[in-house]
Amino acid sequence: MTATTTSVDESEQLGPRPAPASRKARFLRALVPATAAALSGVLLYVSFPPRTLWWLALPAFAVFAWCLHGRSWKAGLGLGYLFGLGFLLPLLVWTGVEVGPGPWLALAAIEAMFVALVGAGITAVSRLPGYPLWAAALWVAGEAARARVPFSGFPWGKIAFGQADGVFLPLAALGGTPVLGFAVVLCGFGLYEIVRQVREARAVRDGGDGHSTRGVRRGAAAAALLSVLVPVAGAFAARPLVSDDAEDGTATVAAIQGNVPQAGLEFNAQRRAVLDHHVRETQRLADRVKAGKAKQPDFVLWPENSSDIDPFTNPDAREAIERAVKAIGAPISVGGVVETKDGKLFNEQILWDPKKGPTDTYDKRQIQPFGEYIPLRGLVGFFSSDVGMVRQDFSRGTKPGVFTMAGTKVGLATCYEAAFDWAVRDTVTHGAQLISVPSNNATFDRSEMTYQQLAMSRIRAVEHSRTVTVPVTSGVSAIIMPDGHVSQKTKWFTADSLVEEVPLRSSQTPATRSGVLPEGILVLLAAAGLGWAVTAGVRAKRAGQGS
Repeated sequence: MTATTTSVDESEQLGPRPAPASRKARFLRALVPATAAALSGVLLYVSFPPRTLWWLALPAFAVFAWCLHGRSWKAGLGLGYLFGLGFLLPLLVWTGVEVGPGPWLALAAIEAMFVALVGAGITAVSRLPGYPLWAAALWVAGEAARARVPFSGFPWGKIAFGQADGVFLPLAALGGTPVLGFAVVLCGFGLYEIVRQVREARAVRDGGDGHSTRGVRRGAAAAALLSVLVPVAGAFAARPLVSDDAEDGTATVAAIQGNVPQAGLEFNAQRRAVLDHHVRETQRLADRVKAGKAKQPDFVLWPENSSDIDPFTNPDAREAIERAVKAIGAPISVGGVVETKDGKLFNEQILWDPKKGPTDTYDKRQIQPFGEYIPLRGLVGFFSSDVGMVRQDFSRGTKPGVFTMAGTKVGLATCYEAAFDWAVRDTVTHGAQLISVPSNNATFDRSEMTYQQLAMSRIRAVEHSRTVTVPVTSGVSAIIMPDGHVSQKTKWFTADSLVEEVPLRSSQTPATRSGVLPEGILVLLAAAGLGWAVTAGVRAKRAGQGS
């Protein structure tokens, strides 16, 4: 009895012990893909400017594909969210420079939800033939959604914007940012699929039975290989679309970076100092021109907010601008903050002629939520007192901005607008031979924001085959050729001017002509893949119930 009792006691003591080990194993099985998803998101961030490690996007998506393949949609939702946080938290840290970590964390958390939904969708299509194709289309569909909602969208961090130095760049001229981003994601998922097919082939070979699945494996392997080869081949085939030829002659353009004064001035004094700095730098350029040290510009471009003092209601601001315009002897596009008679506030570009004065205006259309206006002001104000920092909401412009400056049609996409496909594209469809992206990055200090935005402008240059100028208040200002390379740029927080003779072009790339069509096709492709996956899942479930 004693021995038996002891045996029973030992069995009772030993019996439950595997349970903790099982829980530990389940925890580790969940921890590994979760960690991999988050770290692959960080890897994707590292591929973005100011670094030139564009190729890291490929292994980032390859690892993400491994995390998602064959899992449930719930797992895909969680893993996608971790991937999104790993990517967006470091990418968007600049949004908290002025207002603290709250808005930054909230923005990253909300934007990562789109990536989470994409992750759930990718798990659904991961069992379909041609898995990388459906996955890449779903990623583009996710980008399309977050470029539109909420509050008119936030496309910052589109995969295309990390590829300004990459081999896939010519695809921007073929189909814009959707096709460029699709190619990168397709190639990344294709790399994973190649590795998976090789591992499965070895497993079958080692098991001694390769006959029943040989045809399927060959087809799947061919699809995986094409997922990598087609994007690369397409990029090389699209290279003739990228050209610096001066179809309409040339123009000499000057971009002014006046710099901002040191902190410590009260609000109105700060605004006046910024205006004075840009006037001073323009006069400095005029002196260099007279001395033969710089070429006479045909027209001059000032940054966004270079005159936050309304020159239409403040005679001293108007006089300062006219002094600069007459000194340089060329029309200037001035970035101003203007209040109309009915009390509306606009972020405005003003075309100022040396003889006629202000002749044309462009009002920014894609204004920045929580920066230039507060959506749901009453609700948001309940949670944050920072709402008071935006005392009056800006109004939206309604017309595309194209100034005729010394005979050249200059398209205008003000700062934040450069992230939106439509806002840049319709300046070109309305005749722009050159694009200007006047910006004010001073509030973001020395963060990566200015380099991220500069990369966007490089993508736009190739997408529409136009010279792009980027005049910025405090840096980095730049002149970008139609092939995407930066011919000149300034340093941070340094007063400077860039003068260059640039090519003017009027032909339209396939990306410009096709507009939203490539994106629409890829979204439909994503929907078709999801529909196929859901239908196949329902059929499989019914078949299982029937058996």
